[in-house]
Amino acid sequence: MVLLRRPGRWEYQAVPRWIYVFAVLGTLFILVPLVGMVARVNWSQFLALVTSSASLDALLLSLKTAASSTVVCVILGVPLALVLARAQFAGQRVLRALILLPLVVPPVVGGLALLYTFGREGLIGKSLSIAGINIAFSTTAVIMAQSFVALPFLVLSLEGTLRTAGQRYEAVAATLGARPSTVMRRITLPLVLPGLVSGAVLAFARSLGEFGATLTFAGSLQGVTRTLPLEIYLQRETDPDAAVALSFVLIAVAVLVVGLTYRAPAHRPRAIVVPEGIHES
Repeated sequence: MVLLRRPGRWEYQAVPRWIYVFAVLGTLFILVPLVGMVARVNWSQFLALVTSSASLDALLLSLKTAASSTVVCVILGVPLALVLARAQFAGQRVLRALILLPLVVPPVVGGLALLYTFGREGLIGKSLSIAGINIAFSTTAVIMAQSFVALPFLVLSLEGTLRTAGQRYEAVAATLGARPSTVMRRITLPLVLPGLVSGAVLAFARSLGEFGATLTFAGSLQGVTRTLPLEIYLQRETDPDAAVALSFVLIAVAVLVVGLTYRAPAHRPRAIVVPEGIHES
């Protein structure tokens, strides 16, 4: 325990000083490679590199599909998080493990799973093809691939927020006669809104950077399925300067989105104040 002397009181420092050393190392581990990449940007040709027709098509497609997949994640993820956090049923742990599976499997595996399910010869895609609906290698496939890998981020974030919030207010509302749907709409969702926003931001950021599942399930067709990560990969082989410039744009967009939507907790105590008399006794 570390007690810091203050006029008339002592303050308990919650974080040991040696922890800051590793925190700084972790920060440098993330930031230094980004600085190295920024140092390689050809700033004299930056605008020309990022405003080509292929680059603009890829950027606009990435923003559009990432926003669409985030909506899908919210529509599907909120019910999943509510069921996992509030309901009790057999096989709940197995269900949670399966839902979080895209977090640990390579995105390419997820792309193959989607392809063999919704592709023209897939489990479901074969029937859809007969009806004239082809999903694979289309913009819809991009949204599905991004949603597949991003959904667990929203579910995990929102479930944690729901468990932390508890059910006190919901129980009070139920005893006053509110129906479950009313409790969810008027109590639960407003209470966990910060967690929902945080999960949606994570889902958007993950969708924006998705590569493997998109390439496997949707391919790389300019203006249709070639998102910004795919464009960066292609440019890396033919025009490294363009790849670095587009990488900077992708990082800048992600930082902007996270910075505009993330809010630090309103109350973050730095230390526990210990009255001087108590310490001396």
